[in-house]
Amino acid sequence: MRLLTFFCLLLLLASCAKNEKSADYTKEELNVTTSVYPEAINAVFEAHGGIDAWNAMNGLYFEIAKEDGNEKHYLDLKSRKSVNYYKQHVLGYDGKQVWLKKLDTTSFRSNPRFYYNLMSYFYAMPFILGDDGINYAEAPVLEADGKEYPGVLISYGDGVGESPEDEYIVYYDPETKQMTWLAYTVTFFSKEKSKKFSLIKYGDWEAIHGVVLPTTLQWHVFEDGEVGDIRNQMTFANAKLQKEAFDQSMFQVAEGAELVE
Repeated sequence: MRLLTFFCLLLLLASCAKNEKSADYTKEELNVTTSVYPEAINAVFEAHGGIDAWNAMNGLYFEIAKEDGNEKHYLDLKSRKSVNYYKQHVLGYDGKQVWLKKLDTTSFRSNPRFYYNLMSYFYAMPFILGDDGINYAEAPVLEADGKEYPGVLISYGDGVGESPEDEYIVYYDPETKQMTWLAYTVTFFSKEKSKKFSLIKYGDWEAIHGVVLPTTLQWHVFEDGEVGDIRNQMTFANAKLQKEAFDQSMFQVAEGAELVE
C-alpha cells in the first residue's frame, strides 16, 4: 500500500509539473516583444535593427556638423550620463548633476538642463522611446509628401525624466516601417501639457553595427497638422556605437565647471 501511495504521489507531482510547465509556456508565448511593445512601435524598432541590438550597446558618439567646428557628443546608453563639446563650452551630466564649463566669456545659447541630452535623444530615436515608464497609443495619420504616415503617440508616467509632460508622435512609413517623422511638444519650461507640436523629418539613414540611425534631421513648419517648408536642418557625422562602456571619469564634473541648478 505504501508503494502504491508513493507511485500515486509521483504521478500527482508529474501531473502538476506538466500543468505548471504548460502554464509557463503559455505565459512565455504571450510575453514576447510584441506584448511588451505595441505591434506598430515594435515594427519600427525592427526596421531600425531591433531593440535587442540597440540594448546590446553601451556607448554612443556622434558629431553635429558646424562651419566653425563640429560639436562632439558622448552618451552612456545605460546611465544616460553625457558630455558634449562645443566651441565655447563643455556641457555634461554625471548621473546626478548637470554641469557647464565655459571656455571663454560667451553665454550658453540655451538652458543647460534642457539641452544637455536633447540632441542625443533626437539622434537616438526611435530607440529612446523604448525606455521604461512610457505609454503608447495610436495617433491620427500624418499626410505629407503625398503619402499617409501612421502614428504612435508616446507619453510618460508621472515623474519620468526631466519633462514627464512631454509627448511624442512617431510617424512611420507604412511599407518600410522606418520612422520618417517625429512630432514633439516642449514642456520643460511650462511644466504643463501642450497641444503645440514641432515636427522633424528623419532621413539619409546609416547602419552602425546593424542599428539604423539618421544622418540628417529637418525641422519643418507645422501648423494645424499641415506640414510646411523646412525651417532648419542638422547633419550628423562620424557616429559610433560600441558595446564597451565609456570611461566613466569623462562624465565627472570638469575642473572649473559650474553646477547647473
